[in-house]
Amino acid sequence: MDVLRLVGLTPLMALTSGRPEIAVALIDGPVNINHPDFAPGVFREVASSAITCARNTSAACIHGTLVAGILSARRGSAAPAICPDCTLLVRPIFPEGSAHDGGTPSATPEELAAAMIDVIDAGARIINLSVGLLHPTSAGIAHLHAALDYATRRNVICVAAAGNQGEIGGSILTSHPWVIPVAACDIHGRPVAGSNFGRSIGRCGVLAPGMNVTSLGPSGATTAFGGTSAAAPVVTGTLALIWSLIPTARAADLKLALTTDMPRRPIIPPLLDAWGTYQRLAIRSGYCFAS
Repeated sequence: MDVLRLVGLTPLMALTSGRPEIAVALIDGPVNINHPDFAPGVFREVASSAITCARNTSAACIHGTLVAGILSARRGSAAPAICPDCTLLVRPIFPEGSAHDGGTPSATPEELAAAMIDVIDAGARIINLSVGLLHPTSAGIAHLHAALDYATRRNVICVAAAGNQGEIGGSILTSHPWVIPVAACDIHGRPVAGSNFGRSIGRCGVLAPGMNVTSLGPSGATTAFGGTSAAAPVVTGTLALIWSLIPTARAADLKLALTTDMPRRPIIPPLLDAWGTYQRLAIRSGYCFAS
């Protein structure tokens, strides 16, 4: 897949498909876990929430299944299928109600904070946040900031979509020092005009493919989608594979290997380099790596 080659994932995926003890949390919509291109046993329910879709046509179900396909589809399917042997902790946060149909699913900061605490306590190592925030209040922002601080203390890496408003700026998610913000690029590595950019995104984040990414639709057919919601799980899956290969690495070292030694511009981050990240972490951790 061009998406995988662009960011150096192809050689990494040849080495591993992940390990079950590397738990990736998907805070998103519910997922059609009965899709034939998902391997059985990959999903785990969190906080007794129903993880499968009630309606395959809801925006929440479509979004959750598309993002899950990037991470956990079977190798050989039409989806990127980056880390199918990692455990996927599914914590739905987007309702399937009609108010959200046809739009980008979103949640309040309080809802997101509660979901983050749930997945951290369930053993998540990495959290994927392809999330839009609704109605941020000062109290909600404080709850979310506390949840992000909790992730920092527990060494749980947070990967957050930068957003698709075409704005220059930041948010509570992309500005937090422990979060890796992800902006979207096209298949040639050029920034996508609709992606958000900003100082914290340029300083601490990466670019990943976010245009015409093919993944699993909940009704069975494959579907192309884009934006930073598609770009974020490419980075999440990269981290899950590298941690599967170097399981004793510290979260801070993995995050550092991803975001350092790369030329940076003021507001636009560099392109994800999955293979280079693996090599940098292996050297720092004293591992031998395949050339």
